[in-house]
Amino acid sequence: MLPNRFSITQKAEERLKREKAVTGLSTNIASRLLFWRSIERGEELEVTQNIEPGKMHLEKTVWLGESQTATETILLNKYPDRTPDEHAILFALHVESGLSN
Repeated sequence: MLPNRFSITQKAEERLKREKAVTGLSTNIASRLLFWRSIERGEELEVTQNIEPGKMHLEKTVWLGESQTATETILLNKYPDRTPDEHAILFALHVESGLSN
């Protein structure tokens, strides 16, 4: 369902890299946690054209790890009429949303 390679937003990527320097938690693990934080808060996000993708393009298995099936199922159920590329953007937006308290 998600494309095989995608990135998170540049804003989220930069913040996660700073957090990694402090905590040692890898960017892909932190992005999973932030995605689920955003989902648990009930965030409803929309795909917009002003999204600046980050430079770090990773395989979906790296981004999602063991939570791949659950993450893709949640995105498909929450946003049923979206394309795979839009689901990747929505994942990135949920990661960014999870960064805000």
